[in-house]
Amino acid sequence: MREIVVLSGKGGTGKTTIVGSLAALAESKVLADCDVDAADLHLLLAPKIKEEHDFRSGRAAVIDADKCTQCGLCQEVCRFDAIHDYVADPVACEGCGFCAQVCPEGAITMQERLAGRWFISETKYGPLVHARLGIAEENSGKLVALVRRQAREMAERDGYDYIISDGPPGIGCPVISSLSGAHLALLVTEPTLSGRHDLERVLGVCRHFGVTAAVAINKYDINEANTAAIEDYCRRNDVAVVARIPFDNVVTEALVAGQPVVEYDDGAVTGEIKKLWDIITRLAAG
Repeated sequence: MREIVVLSGKGGTGKTTIVGSLAALAESKVLADCDVDAADLHLLLAPKIKEEHDFRSGRAAVIDADKCTQCGLCQEVCRFDAIHDYVADPVACEGCGFCAQVCPEGAITMQERLAGRWFISETKYGPLVHARLGIAEENSGKLVALVRRQAREMAERDGYDYIISDGPPGIGCPVISSLSGAHLALLVTEPTLSGRHDLERVLGVCRHFGVTAAVAINKYDINEANTAAIEDYCRRNDVAVVARIPFDNVVTEALVAGQPVVEYDDGAVTGEIKKLWDIITRLAAG
């Protein structure tokens, strides 16, 4: 079983569009949407939810009104201004637990908070593990790790050949959580100055964790000078450029139709993505 994670240094490069097409091309795989802060792979794959689970993480103060004597000490010591009228605001509470330590009546307990939900679903392309982090909740890296663990357990149990993960953009904690231990990172970029800058950053993260990286340049023909600069950078850093996907409105048409572009059209974009899948399977095999 080989795990391929698709990343981008910034949002909007076409990462999820490519993952949807890889889902249609791969024959034996589990899909994982690790972009838990803004998951959108389900919009393209139309999954049917089979299992739904709570994700609990972090703690928040809860005040027992029957025990509380309204001495006001907890309100005085809360540096986050999360306690008013002897009630703790679970959104403002940072979970430090100081109020529970100083309460003379033992009226405050720190309780694990509901931070989101995760799902095991079925799509026409195979099983999908995905999640939704709650509004203003933290610990997205922990939720990403849970999604990956569930996908790995499913792949090992049922004998799938690949895990294909739609990773989050950027280089933060959820990216690290989705990347570490993967067999290959496919980095999707675009030929802009910001695209090149953010590609360099996420390549640095891949090098740090010892994960082999390959690059796909999406909409390469909107600025071929920047495409050439990205290819030169990759060549100098021994990183394979495995696809140069042209700009084509057919991609938008496919999204509107709710289909991966490789199923919607058999043009140049589809041909390039098919070649991309053939190359990255060989790279992931080592």
